Amino acid sequence: VQLQASGGGLVQAGGSLRLSCAASGRTFSSYVMGWFRQAPGKERGFVAAISWTGGITYYADSVKGRFTISRDNAKKTVNLQMNSLKPEDTAVYYCAARAGAYTRYESEYDYWGQGTLVTVSS
Repeated sequence: VQLQASGGGLVQAGGSLRLSCAASGRTFSSYVMGWFRQAPGKERGFVAAISWTGGITYYADSVKGRFTISRDNAKKTVNLQMNSLKPEDTAVYYCAARAGAYTRYESEYDYWGQGTLVTVSS
């Protein structure tokens, strides 16, 4: 599976951005998909994940209620709608795929996209 993330950019605090991740391969629907982020000087951490069918979603506490993850298996895409953005959301955002059950541990994801930079100004 190859992943291509897009949609990052510069936004003011309180604004919104929508990240997208396009996947190649025929078995996209069998992967749990996740979003992670790495802020400057910090380790990469979990943001959100979504089950194979999209019926179950998981969020880090820091983004719960502000971010929404979704997927379209027909289009082989996973999206992250980010609302009410804060300066502390500034990071490089990565999408990832896991051929197994949900986890928030990045080491257990099998495939990674290249990352897209989100900058939130105050």
